Amino acid sequence: ISNIFSQPERIDPSGNPSNYDIRSDVWSLGISLIELATGRFPYDTWGSPFEQLKQVVQDDPPRLPPGEFSSDFKDFITLCLQKDYTKRPNYVQLLQHPFCSVNHEHQKNLIAPFVCEILDLKE
Repeated sequence: ISNIFSQPERIDPSGNPSNYDIRSDVWSLGISLIELATGRFPYDTWGSPFEQLKQVVQDDPPRLPPGEFSSDFKDFITLCLQKDYTKRPNYVQLLQHPFCSVNHEHQKNLIAPFVCEILDLKE
């Protein structure tokens, strides 16, 4: 996995002495969602890859800008970006989160047109 999506426990193994698990991918999901939502990589202030790795391990996790996104989405991101991987949900737990479960029916009608618009295709 590239450094830009590396999880704290993969950078600093002392945070996870028994090896990482699927919840490491949940961290990467959170980083990806922030980048998709804001249009920029959340760790964009580093000058070298080593600074970025240090930032992932030592700084607070990135958050969405206030006032721009739903509280369910912000909470979903916060859960994905727990520094302690044991506090991060797995995929089954994420699917039960209100961001996924409450909006499921509404999102089905939005996803296809959105993808087509991005790909510049006709439905």
